[in-house]
Amino acid sequence: MKLNLWLYRLENKISRFAIERLMSIVTVAMSIVFVMDMLLMYSTDAAEFITSWLEFDRAAIFRGEVWRIITFLFVYPSGINIVFTILAIYFFYWSGNAVEGRLGKARFNLYYLFGVLGSIIAGLMLGYISNTYLNLTIFLAFAVLYPDLKVMIFFIIPIKVKWLGLFEGIMLILLLITSNLYVKVAILVAILNFLLFFGQDLITIVKNTYREFKWRNGNYN
Repeated sequence: MKLNLWLYRLENKISRFAIERLMSIVTVAMSIVFVMDMLLMYSTDAAEFITSWLEFDRAAIFRGEVWRIITFLFVYPSGINIVFTILAIYFFYWSGNAVEGRLGKARFNLYYLFGVLGSIIAGLMLGYISNTYLNLTIFLAFAVLYPDLKVMIFFIIPIKVKWLGLFEGIMLILLLITSNLYVKVAILVAILNFLLFFGQDLITIVKNTYREFKWRNGNYN
């Protein structure tokens, strides 16, 4: 209760400065960087991509490239092919705006800001940090806020969002266990930020799902 009250008061203080449709801005910036990199990829004169100037790099920041403290947020998720990257950017756009629609722009700004600050601190300690896991936990927030919403997997299989959120949560835990230090810290920072804002809601969903399971199996106690 004290934590919720503290977040509520902080939310009121920043409400006048809150940015509306924040994830739209972030994903549009990602898209621009992605298109520029694709153009450079097919240029024979290109020595390096735009992302190499935007990624979080402590050594480069200390050399004066201070923009990297913010621009790492605009680095798009790289994957096995172009289609994956496009879908991932749309995924961040869709889930982020849906979460903002439920929380309101001030609370969502606060959630993203805390995640960014945690990432920056971790990046300065380690030398590098990625924005990927911060953005992925936005879908966890979406799953908490819209647990029973059904989406179509591969456009044909209906599944409730809470089960997709569970799958993502399991994958993040596995990555936390098996990945290198940079990934471990990025995931840990993102998950702690998620739990700060949605931990109580997550507990409620788990309890309700357990009650539903018992009811369907004839156990009414």
